[in-house]
Amino acid sequence: MAFATINSSAPARIPAIEDAFAAEPALKKRVYDAIAHTPQHVPLFEDIAKYTSSLLARTATGPVRPVEVVSDGPALKKRKLQNGDATKTQSSGDVKADTPLQFYMQDVSFAVPQRKKLTLEVTVGHGFLRARNQTSKEVEFGVQLDKIQHVLCLPVPEKNQRQFNFCIIPQYADGVNSPPEGAVAPEAIVWTVADGPPKAAFSGDGQQLGTNNEETTDKIVQRVLNDNLSQTKVVRPDERQFVSAMPEAHRKGEKAFHVKAFRGSKEGYLFLLSTGILFGFKKPLVFFAFENVDSISYTSVLQRTFNLNVVARPTSSDETLEFEFSMIDQADFAGIDEYIKKHGLQDASLAEARRAKRYNVNGAKTEDDATVNEKGGIEEESELQKAQRELEDQEDEDEEDYDPGSDSDSDGSGSSSDEDDDQDEEDDEEEEEEEEEGEGEDRNLVAEELGSEAEDVPAEEL
Repeated sequence: MAFATINSSAPARIPAIEDAFAAEPALKKRVYDAIAHTPQHVPLFEDIAKYTSSLLARTATGPVRPVEVVSDGPALKKRKLQNGDATKTQSSGDVKADTPLQFYMQDVSFAVPQRKKLTLEVTVGHGFLRARNQTSKEVEFGVQLDKIQHVLCLPVPEKNQRQFNFCIIPQYADGVNSPPEGAVAPEAIVWTVADGPPKAAFSGDGQQLGTNNEETTDKIVQRVLNDNLSQTKVVRPDERQFVSAMPEAHRKGEKAFHVKAFRGSKEGYLFLLSTGILFGFKKPLVFFAFENVDSISYTSVLQRTFNLNVVARPTSSDETLEFEFSMIDQADFAGIDEYIKKHGLQDASLAEARRAKRYNVNGAKTEDDATVNEKGGIEEESELQKAQRELEDQEDEDEEDYDPGSDSDSDGSGSSSDEDDDQDEEDDEEEEEEEEEGEGEDRNLVAEELGSEAEDVPAEEL
């Protein structure tokens, strides 16, 4: 009877709860059930409902500039990141400073280092790029703009609707270069924007951007970043660099700028860009800037697939790191090979020249000047190539000192006699007759045309 009395005294309807959970009838029912069993907790549930309503009202007020929330209670417990607190990147604590905003965009879908919707912000003054929690108004992570080394804007593969991923790669976050001892390794930042005008992008004074539909979201973000980056600019795929032989399967007729690959058991995409090669988009991202590539080679070349091996050398180290990307479709072999040869990435002897170009040792160079061409390309590259060619020519001359017909006799002491010379000449004559009757017509034509001078012609000129 006591239990029935308690139930009968429970309020049938509480305005605060009705307002807070109007869109969640199931949750509202659970709240009333709990009140029916413990009516002494009605004030607590009312306070929770009122606080929930205030949060809902705050997020629905439109373009209100985010501000820090001051609380006397304990700090909210943040999600731990792989390399520590990402808000403490190169300038510990500064990223959270309440500095004026130059740009912010709400409801941005971040994928790295956290997968959630946050507010993207770019501050004035010292300049930070950061992400703010839309409920607690706390800064989740960020990086100083001056510490950003690479920014990429790449189409998201295999999506029905066109989207773009912005990849922010701070110093020491490329997966190749490690931070100095004792320093916290920053993480890359990746967020996604849809193709089309932005819905909630604002300048620092609260003016909405993109309302005239002249600029898409990716173009607005790219412009803001380029205006605030001093040492780099946003890089996008370029058909002159690489385009896949297979079009985008999910968007008919659209060109694809990626190739699917595996690193171990992790599936991802390789993008071959004007400044380097990215493997993404899951953690950890790896970006091979040209100056860090020692050489690239192919392994396990099969009828349908092949593997790509990248040997990378960190900037401040003599040790190399090897990365293997497997199961790449053979249809893209020709395009990848052309890209690698264009930038001289297959030749380890050109690695020093690429590093010299990165640090502007050769002065300002255009992209075309930096590539290896028929006339030798960059001066440092041509000298390296010249030395390599001279070495190969010297090896060819050394090989000419040996009679190709005497291989079977050259395994011994290497001494010669008149009898051996006569026997070698007879063997040569027999071989020439056999080749003339069989498949050696081209070789005899060269001998007839050049005579004894044929020995002086380098192999590559034949």
